[in-house]
Amino acid sequence: MDYNELLERAQSQLPSDICEHKRFEVPQPRSFINGMRTILANFKDICDALNRDPRHVLKFFSKEMATAATMQRNRAIFQGKFYSDTFERLTKRYIKEFVVCPVCSRPDTKIVKDKRFLFLVCEACGARSSISTL
Repeated sequence: MDYNELLERAQSQLPSDICEHKRFEVPQPRSFINGMRTILANFKDICDALNRDPRHVLKFFSKEMATAATMQRNRAIFQGKFYSDTFERLTKRYIKEFVVCPVCSRPDTKIVKDKRFLFLVCEACGARSSISTL
């Protein structure tokens, strides 16, 4: 048998979740509307996946949605009615601006404050990029 045929046969026998596994997975935002408030139920899980301080993420979300927000245990509560696609879009924007390294495109970064400036320091390639303050 040819190498490619053997490889295809082996891959077809693997479970689909193994073939499609990504290293950097962020959970889908689970939100629901309660009166004039929107509750993001898995806010803490999202912050843990991003490896970011929940206060920083909450500040970004509330600023982008132009509304007040509070944190209670593992969830975030926003004033106003917002749908889950809004949270998905904002999560992607937050990842692009404050998580993924602009040099090597890896999510292995941390935010470091130096005097009054914020820097995104990549633990993979060592790059240091300035980021905007919230």
